[in-house]
Amino acid sequence: MVESRLSLVIDGPVVGGTGGSVPIDVSEVMAGRAGFVGLPPVELGRDIDWRMDPHRNRSWAMNLHALRWMGGLVVAYEKSGDRALLERAAEIAEDWVRKNPGRGAGVSPWAWAEHPVALRAPALVRLSAHVQAGWLSASLVQHARLLSDPSRYRHGHNHGLDQDIALLTIGCRFRRGRWTELAVNRMGASAAAAIDDQGALHEQAPKYGIYVHRRLGIALDAIRKGGAAVPEGLAERRRSLEAYVSHATQPDGRLVPIGDSPADTRPAGYRNQEETVKVFDRGYVFGRTRWNDRESAYYSIRFGPGRRHHGHEDHLGVTYHAHGRDILVEAGFHSYEKTAYREWTTSPEAHNIPIVVGAKFREGTATRLEHVGVEPARQTFRLADDAYGVVRTRSVLVNHGPDLMAVLDEVPAGAEVRSLWHLAPSLRVVSNRDGRVVLADGNWRATMIQLPAREPEVRPGTVSPGYLRKADTTTVLSAPARAVLTVIVPGTDDPEVSVSDGLITVGGVRFHAWRLTTA
Repeated sequence: MVESRLSLVIDGPVVGGTGGSVPIDVSEVMAGRAGFVGLPPVELGRDIDWRMDPHRNRSWAMNLHALRWMGGLVVAYEKSGDRALLERAAEIAEDWVRKNPGRGAGVSPWAWAEHPVALRAPALVRLSAHVQAGWLSASLVQHARLLSDPSRYRHGHNHGLDQDIALLTIGCRFRRGRWTELAVNRMGASAAAAIDDQGALHEQAPKYGIYVHRRLGIALDAIRKGGAAVPEGLAERRRSLEAYVSHATQPDGRLVPIGDSPADTRPAGYRNQEETVKVFDRGYVFGRTRWNDRESAYYSIRFGPGRRHHGHEDHLGVTYHAHGRDILVEAGFHSYEKTAYREWTTSPEAHNIPIVVGAKFREGTATRLEHVGVEPARQTFRLADDAYGVVRTRSVLVNHGPDLMAVLDEVPAGAEVRSLWHLAPSLRVVSNRDGRVVLADGNWRATMIQLPAREPEVRPGTVSPGYLRKADTTTVLSAPARAVLTVIVPGTDDPEVSVSDGLITVGGVRFHAWRLTTA
């Protein structure tokens, strides 16, 4: 054990891991370099400047101060017995403690921001299993006091869960019952607020369902190992998240990119559900033809409460995936940087939504789900809100076998609407005439039909296929009208279409053109 002259023994159990997973290259860290969030490694040296932010990236700076990378050295020491790893971990932690005594001049704002504090504490606790030092014990007490401060607590948020795990780990290590009790009680109340009875997380991004599910697993393990009682219903709420994540996963294994959910996220270990269509009251419809079939059609629809936390202004938005391909996509999540592009990705125009011509969008408007019709081979939905000051209504029909999606957008007399569609980067427009846009991916084709049959505006666009990544794509904006019907037909460049007495037949699929109900 590494000792210091100012030794204060803390002998409680070490629980809670190291603050979460952050991959490190041990040899790189030992050489004085560190790389986070996929950005190039940075030379830190032995005498670290904790105010640095070389990439001007919020996530990079947060990870620097979270010290989970230091915790990674401790874990590597525990596996290998190489004392050089432990000694370097202790040097890094002591350097951080000495140079960041508290908030103020000359200290990075990330040093004592609430989330780095929460993620750093478990890494310091893990270090304390091998290093007994006054500076370390004092820092852990300082962390516990901040984590106990109600003014800094993020109730019902994933940061709040991390704060609770951190306080729990310190409470167990110091055998301080009041810290442990506060952490466990807050955790139970926070989970009840964040996760509803259906398992939907109120942060409005399925990716955070994965994060909270993983962190609650760590929390439950820490509670049990620390000898505390698990709050009633906490394990059940964690399990309920599995349905939310599973339904939000496309047939190709990727998470549908709703809210701040990167489009390349691949959930692992979540069981398929029995239902092929699920309506979550917090604002999601997820549907598919069948499970365990990569060729299955899949769609998502957004409604519900106004934007909050990690959500986007995506209400009435839809995505569509069929024949093993993305067809309609969202702009996705690029980063948390305060840039014009980040702001655009959260805006209505970055999603597949109806835009009311000449009207101002009202942020945070809730959307109603007014109709749900679910049959094995066909589903219909109707949604409405007044986000543009007038009622806009979207009706959606999804047919399975043959695959087809029809979307009807309507506004009252005197107003006009334009339907905006973001196509997958793999698709290119090969034809645009008479209200038909033909899309191609190699030899594969799909057709977008619009009524009234006016030529839509086709223009270049951008989406984010992953963190800090952009891809060129195409957007299609319908001609303005009081009502616009858009039909997506995968697998063909020439679907048979007929319209008679308000009934439309597309490739053998028949429905009422202006109500989207079964004919």
